[in-house]
Amino acid sequence: MKLMIASDIHGSSWYCRQMLEAYKKESADRLLLLGDLLYHGPRNDLPKEYAPKEVISMLNEVKQNLLCVRGNCDTEVDQMVLEFPVMAEYCLLEIDGLTMFATHGHVFHPDAPPKLKTGDILLNGHTHVPTCEDRDTFWYLNPGSVSIPKERSPHGYMVFENKKFLWKDMKGEIWKEKIFE
Repeated sequence: MKLMIASDIHGSSWYCRQMLEAYKKESADRLLLLGDLLYHGPRNDLPKEYAPKEVISMLNEVKQNLLCVRGNCDTEVDQMVLEFPVMAEYCLLEIDGLTMFATHGHVFHPDAPPKLKTGDILLNGHTHVPTCEDRDTFWYLNPGSVSIPKERSPHGYMVFENKKFLWKDMKGEIWKEKIFE
């Protein structure tokens, strides 16, 4: 199974469009969204082409391919207009012998992890900073942000396939990788 992982669209139709184009090019089986889909949040500037209604339409068109968890900027009102579930705090994925706990990162994060077994992977968004970190008993991975990257990171996403994670910019260029044996 090939999985594309992205986070923190924050209502940008410009970057949502780029993300969906990348999803098509990647030919991934599913797109896992780690929250903060429509609203930019009070601490963030408006992202390029802030147009939540357009983002709603674009995401609803691919609803059958989406897995999603709730971000701190996602609300029940968002669920009323999105045609796929967005209010789950987390989702557990077992792929290629790896267990991934996917959540936004405002509740469960590296300093307040969920109950994980040794070798499990904690997938977060929220910080807008791409990360691959060995936390002794678990791995912490973050794709960064689609629309509002921080710490000079690129607008980007991750791809997972055959026990390999690739961090890519919106053009699809790999700039980091992690292979789990």
